[in-house]
Amino acid sequence: MVAVRHEALDVVRRAHCNQLRAAAAPALARRFNGARWALLRNPDDLTDRQADSLAAVRRTGGAVWRAYQRKEALRAVFAGDLPQPDVTALLDRWCAWAQRSRLPAFVTLGRTIREHRDGILAAIRLGLSNGRVEGRNATIRLITRRAYSFHTAAAAAALVMPCCGPLTLRLPHEK
Repeated sequence: MVAVRHEALDVVRRAHCNQLRAAAAPALARRFNGARWALLRNPDDLTDRQADSLAAVRRTGGAVWRAYQRKEALRAVFAGDLPQPDVTALLDRWCAWAQRSRLPAFVTLGRTIREHRDGILAAIRLGLSNGRVEGRNATIRLITRRAYSFHTAAAAAALVMPCCGPLTLRLPHEK
C-alpha cells in the first residue's frame, strides 16, 4: 500500500513539474522536482533542507499539497494505533475523498483500495505486514549480489542458508 500511495503522489508531482517546465519556469520546476524526497518521507524524519522544500510546497498549495495531505491522511489510517471500527470509517472516508479529488492518480488509488478493502481490513485486524518478508528479501538480494561470480545457483543458495538460517515463518496471529 505504501508503494501505491507514493506512486500516486509522485504522479501528481511530476505532472506539476511538467506544467512548470511548459510554462517556461525551469528554476521553479527544478525546485519542485527536488522536493520529491521531502514529499515521500515521513514528516518526522525530514532533514532541514527537506523541511524547507516541504514548506515551499505548502506555500504554493495546489494539487501537489492536496496530494501530500491525502498521502499523510492515508498513512495515519495505516499507522496501526487505531481500533478496527475507526480504521474502517476513516478508510471509507478517505476513498470517498479520493473519488472526488480530481487528481486522477488518487482516483485510481481510491478505486484500488475499494477493490481490495476486505483484504486490507483483514490484514489490519490480524496485524499482518510484509515488513519481515521485505527485510528478508533485501538480505537475500544482497547475498545474491555478492555471489554474482559463483558458477551455480546452488552455491549462491548455500551462501544464503547460513546467513538466513532455516526459515520458519510465524504469522502474528499464530501465537
